[in-house]
This record gives sequence, structure tokens and C-alpha cells, in this order.
Amino acid sequence: MAHPASHPVRRSPGSRLAGILLLAATLALSLSTYQGVRYASLARLDTEIQDRLTVARHAVVSEIERFRYLPGLVGQDARVTGLLQGEAAAEAANGYLRRVRDLSGVDEIYVIDPSGTTRAASNWNEPGSFLGQNYGFRPYFRRALAEGEARYYAVGVTTGKPGYFLASRLGPADRPLGVAVAKVDLAGLQATWVRAGEAVALADPLGVVFLAGPQGWLYRPLAPLDPQSRALLHAERRYAGLAVDEAQPLGPEMATDAGLALRVADAAIAPDDWRLLVGLPTAPALATARLSGLIVALAGLLASAGLLALHERRQLLRERLNQHALLEQAVAERTEALAHEIEERRRAEHELRETHEHLVHAAKLAVLGRMSSTIVHEVSQPLSALEATLAAAELHLGRENPERALRSVRSGRDLLLRMQKMVKALKSFGSRQRLDPPEPVDMGTVLAAAAEVLAPRLRELGVRLELPPAEVLPPVRGHAVRLEQVATNLILNAAEATASGGGRDPVEVRLEPLAEGLRLTIADRGPGIPEALREKILEPFFTTRTTGLGLGLSIVRTMLEQMAGSLSFAERPGGGTLTQVDLALYEPGREALRRRA
Repeated sequence: MAHPASHPVRRSPGSRLAGILLLAATLALSLSTYQGVRYASLARLDTEIQDRLTVARHAVVSEIERFRYLPGLVGQDARVTGLLQGEAAAEAANGYLRRVRDLSGVDEIYVIDPSGTTRAASNWNEPGSFLGQNYGFRPYFRRALAEGEARYYAVGVTTGKPGYFLASRLGPADRPLGVAVAKVDLAGLQATWVRAGEAVALADPLGVVFLAGPQGWLYRPLAPLDPQSRALLHAERRYAGLAVDEAQPLGPEMATDAGLALRVADAAIAPDDWRLLVGLPTAPALATARLSGLIVALAGLLASAGLLALHERRQLLRERLNQHALLEQAVAERTEALAHEIEERRRAEHELRETHEHLVHAAKLAVLGRMSSTIVHEVSQPLSALEATLAAAELHLGRENPERALRSVRSGRDLLLRMQKMVKALKSFGSRQRLDPPEPVDMGTVLAAAAEVLAPRLRELGVRLELPPAEVLPPVRGHAVRLEQVATNLILNAAEATASGGGRDPVEVRLEPLAEGLRLTIADRGPGIPEALREKILEPFFTTRTTGLGLGLSIVRTMLEQMAGSLSFAERPGGGTLTQVDLALYEPGREALRRRA
């Protein structure tokens, strides 16, 4: 916009003083705005940090407390106490501890005698076994003997893997039998923090960080370690092989792996005197404060310029006032637009969080529904066998034959244990958790176990079962409990098909070696499966029966795919169906390559 020519106006001392005062007021207002916005932004940041600190603390305590009962419970078993008293063999205690580990999900569990030597362990026959190792130098062992219970986090001196050790004394304080120890792997917590990009860390009483989202924090002290702390770390071998005392301390100015400065708050976790630290970047809060101060400074300078122009050039009053009004309007519109944009972003973030929570809840309900149907279907078979076994026990007791009744009760107990294993396998099958590494499985043993479960049902159907002759075959790659489920489902389907067709021929089971695997064939004399339905019957909830959930074959196929196996059907010459399961052989060298990959 062009301005009419005018003569320069001389500035009076009063004008200069007014300009200085306006500039000072603008700077003071800008600084005040910066400090106020900075204080409010950091206060909101502190509130968010406290919320995350509460959530993280709950997650840590929950992960630890769910295994707290385990050492004391193990110490009540007669196989463990008998071993420590010299009245029982180690094999029974080792097997018991391994089953407890597999059922509970703890990393390892073992039993130490009063001298500190491990007498039984869940990993007794695995690489890095604790069996025979002496842990008398560990604080958890000494404190458990003295106080009854102890907790301790350290890097394992045998395996090199870190873990949280929960220990309980076995026997009375004046004559202890030993100590039971459960090792809990907390790596899942750290993996969650890393995936979420969270600046969360756990530090021990000496201030050494042993779990952290930022990988640059791991095994570094929060402050320089004094000589007494260094000596204690070496004596306990708490972080063996990690040279914690030589690591650079993190110091008060903590940052992410990317170098972003953090605002950190901490909380104590009893009874271990751990420190839980949670941090959030301060850069966004400071940037907001700087932007607010800059906007206020700009507005103040513009207002000052307008007032000086009004005072010095009265002849241009109208034009200057118009320009100032337009500028004020533009600033107001931009400010309003910024406020509207900020509000829209907040609303969108809120809706996104609500949508995410709904999706998570829906996914949980879907999994629960799938698991409920699966467990009902899979547990029904061993329950039938258990009912027959208990009925036999009742009959033997009525005939005053306690020995046969005792055998029936023991058989029922074995069925209950098998159902526990089966339920655990189904839970793992229905979840998205990482499966355990495959193991070598003897299919002859698997078929024998399946035949035992199905014996009552086969007698009820009037169908005989012919198993393959005992011979030495290479082990297959998979999981024994899941392969028992596969064999049980397929043999039962074949038996029911044979019975429904009125056939008198037995259900034949064969094992044939292949070039790189083993083929399990189940032959029946049922009505057969039309070729158009051979793929459709593998879909979930599809069934041709009047009763049933239609989940059996779908579960079988999914479990086989997880073990690198396959399922197919073919027409049997003379009538009936050939059910064929191809399984891969277990090759230790190839399994090691898969794990490293």
C-alpha cells in the first residue's frame, strides 16, 4: 500500500523514552509468557510422567508377584523334601521341577542344599544346567536360609542370562533342608518398553540400571559407584562379565538413544529397593513455550510500533490505524485458526485412543470365544476316558480289589495330568505368543498315548485299533502333547466313521519313512469323504454331523502347520478314507540354524 509523501518527523526525548519503555514492556511480557507456558507445559508433562510411572510400576509388580508363591509351593512336595533328606532319588525331583516350570511359565526352578550346591533343577538335562553348581555366594541363598525368603536380580553365572531370583527356605530355621529358587525372566517387560519406544528403566539399590527401554542405559550406574559398591558387585558377581563398574554413569541429564533430553521421575518398588524411572522428552514443551513467547513478543513489538507511529505522525493517523486494525485481524484469525487446529488435533487423538481401546477389547473377546470352544472340544475326549477309569476304580473297590482300584486311580490321575498339558497347549495354540522351540518326538510313543486316551470310546463304538509294530524310526519335529492331540482327533474321526458305516474292519494306523520326513496314515472303512468337501471340512465351525463344534480338523491342520507338517485325505481302495499326515524329521543342526535366524 502506497503512503503519501511526508516530511521526516523529529523524535523528541519523550518519544525515545516511550519507545524504550514499550520495548521493555514487550520483552517483559514475552518473557513472562514464555515462563508461564513453559511452567504449564512441564506441569502437564509431569502429570503424564506420573501416569506412566503408575502403569509401569503396576506392570513390574504384577510380573514379579505372580511367581512369588512358587518356591514355597515346590518345597512342599515329597519328592523335593525326600531328595534333600537323602530319602529319594534326584530323577523324580528333576522331572517334577521340569513339569512345574513348563506349567507355570517360570524361566527355571531349582533346589539347593544347605551347602549351596544345586541338587535338582528343571533344566537338569539341558545345556547350561544348574545341577551340581554351587550358589552359596549368592545373596538370595544366604538371606533365604537366614530370613526364610529372599529376592534378588542378577545375571546368571551359569547361563549368562539375567533374571529375578525368588527363594524360599525349606524346613525349619534351626535345621533347614535347603532353599527352593525360581528364576523369573523379565525380558518381556524390556521388550515391551523397546517396542513402544518408552524411556523406562529399572535400577537396583546400588543405582545400576538392569532393565531399560533405551538400550544405551543398560548396565550403567545412575551415579559413580563408590569403592564399597564396586566391591559388593564383584563379591556377589551380580553382573558377571558386564564390567558395570567401568561403565560411564548416566548422570542427572538423561537422554534417549537418539539424544533427546528427558524429564525423568522415579518411584521406589518394595521390597527390593528398586528405582523405577520414567522419562518423556522436554523438547515439545519447550518448543511450545518458545513459540508462545515469540508470538507475544511479535504482537508487543507491532503494538509498540503502532503507538509510536500514532504519536509521531498524526497526519497519517487514519492510514496507520487501518493498517494496525488489518494486522490485528490477521493475527486474531491466525490465532483462532491455530486454536481450532490444536483442538481438532486433540479431538482426533482422543478418538484414535478410544478406537484403539475398542479394537483391543474386541480382539480379547474373540480370542476368549475361540479358546472356550476349543477347550470344550479338546477336553471332552480325555474326560470320557477319565469317567471310564473312575467307574472301573469304583467297581474294583466294590469287589474288594484295592490293587486294581489303585491302578485305576493312578491311571485317572495320569489322565488329569494329560488334560492339564492339553489345556496348556490349547492356550498356547489360541494365542499369538511365540511358540516354544520344537523338540524331537517319538511317534510310536505318541500313538500309544492316543490309543490309551481313546480306549473307552473305541470299546463303546465296537471298533478295533491296529497300531504299527514297534520299530526304531527317526524322531519328528514338533511337540509331543500337540501331536497326541492330532493323533487322538484323527483316530477318533476314523473310528466313528467306521462305526457309522457298519464296518467290522479295524482302524489301521501306519508309519512310513519318507525322504525327509515321516508319514502317518490312518485307514478307515467309513462312508468316505466326497472330494468336494476335502478342503471345506478343514474350515473352522464346518461340520457334517448333527452334533459337534466343527473345530477338530481345523485345530489339527493349524497345529500341523505350526510344526511344519501337513494334512490330506484320499479315497481308500475298497471303501473308506486314508487320512495322511506328513511330518518333518527333527534335525539338530537345522534347528540350531533356525534359532539363530
